[in-house]
Amino acid sequence: MSATYLFPPPPPPSVAVQGRTERFPVHRIYCVGRNYAEHAREMGHDPDREPPFFFSKPADAVFEPAAQGALPWPLATQDLHHEVEWVIALGAPLKQATPAQAAAAIWGHGVGIDLTKRDLQAVAKAGGKPWDVAKGFDHAAVIGALLPLQGELPTRGAITLSVNGQSRQQGDLAQLIWSVPELLARLSEFYALQPGDLVYTGTPAGVAALKPGDVVDCAIDGLPSLRLELAHV
Repeated sequence: MSATYLFPPPPPPSVAVQGRTERFPVHRIYCVGRNYAEHAREMGHDPDREPPFFFSKPADAVFEPAAQGALPWPLATQDLHHEVEWVIALGAPLKQATPAQAAAAIWGHGVGIDLTKRDLQAVAKAGGKPWDVAKGFDHAAVIGALLPLQGELPTRGAITLSVNGQSRQQGDLAQLIWSVPELLARLSEFYALQPGDLVYTGTPAGVAALKPGDVVDCAIDGLPSLRLELAHV
């Protein structure tokens, strides 16, 4: 018997796939913090002593600029930061997996931005509180079209972000502290990962504040580029 609801449920979150009409259904969004050494240092941490770690965003935080237009300025922040990231899309379940098993479960990848309310994050850190209001807000997981993986997952490639034509972040995928197979295997020790999961793999150094009206361009070698415009207030 089909279920009935008190009111119409929202459509399931999904992401466009380059060159295809089918969309990638989003199950969960996981993120890796301080997975580039220089970014860890710019945030005041020692990557040689503190390993990367995980946090999450709601599945419906996905925001596709190509389909949804300019991003409304988020509520309750005066210090919104950009963090360009390589996003991995899973197509098979993983639980207590080896890195080799994790690599085999990857369906595709793309370019994303982990938007962060840095002012609220600083307050949460100082109080030893969770980061949810700083990381898991509406439209906090910006993403471009996903590209199905063809062959081996790359181990290097430029990752960049500019704001209004001025370079802000420049790095290389080879600089990841935890490689993608390693971080997926570690994540699968804590969660039963599922097809439809998105994993934001960390950001290189150069994170900085945005303002209304900014135009953000992101690129990773070999992947569809991502442009984000922030709406004027």
